[in-house]
Amino acid sequence: MDIKITVNEDISLRASLNDTETARKVYEALPIRDEGSTWGEEIYFSTEVTAPLENPRDLLEAGEIAYWPPMQAVCLFYGPTPASRGDEIRAAGPVNVIGKIEGDLSPLKGLQGTVNVVLEKA
Repeated sequence: MDIKITVNEDISLRASLNDTETARKVYEALPIRDEGSTWGEEIYFSTEVTAPLENPRDLLEAGEIAYWPPMQAVCLFYGPTPASRGDEIRAAGPVNVIGKIEGDLSPLKGLQGTVNVVLEKA
């Protein structure tokens, strides 16, 4: 399930969603447009998707896309967050990993505050 992620209209990324129940729910809800927030080197934004924890983790890899059930949020991880210890990438709480951004993540570096995010089918 390939998707396109657009941030602030000028950053375009490709990603692939996993074959999990949560990922399928997110894919079926596309397109998703929302105002997101940054938290360290993570962008998160609310969705209408509801899903329980599914093989949850709180340590992630750069480029992983996750779903955080308490906020019904999709999270894009590209570096350390305020919860990280050292260089690790740590979510605020357990998340369902639903996919991975392909290619260069450097366009996301330096984003702060509020960002506009669009997820759509590729």
